[in-house]
Amino acid sequence: MLSKLPPRERQIVDILYERGPLLVADICDALPDQLSGSAVRAMLKRLEDKGYVQRADSDRGYLYSPTVADSVAKTSALSDIVRVFFNGSAAGAATALLGMSDKLDTSELDRLEQMIAQARKAKGEK
Repeated sequence: MLSKLPPRERQIVDILYERGPLLVADICDALPDQLSGSAVRAMLKRLEDKGYVQRADSDRGYLYSPTVADSVAKTSALSDIVRVFFNGSAAGAATALLGMSDKLDTSELDRLEQMIAQARKAKGEK
C-alpha cells in the first residue's frame, strides 16, 4: 500500500504516522532536507487525491493526518517485507526476529509466547 508511493511522499506519510496531525510548516521542519512550503503542499495535495492523507481546519491552517489506520499500515508494510525478504513465510520472519533476541526484553519474549499460544488455540491446536 504505502510502498507504492514515491520516496518523498512516503517520507511525508511516515512523518505523519510518527508525529500525528501536522501543519505544512511542521512537516517542512521534520523533513531531513528542506523543501519549500509550496512543494510540500503540492505533495500533500497529491497524497490527499490518492486517499493517503486528509486535512482538517485548525486556527493555524490545515492539519494533515494519514487516512489509513496505523495498524492497517503496519500490517501492510509487514506483509510486503515478509513477501519480499522471506518468500512469504511468516515463520521465516519470526525466526529472524527471534534471532535478534538479545535486543528483546523479557516482556517482549513473553508477549511473543502468548501470541503463539493464541494462534495455536485459534487453529484448534494444543
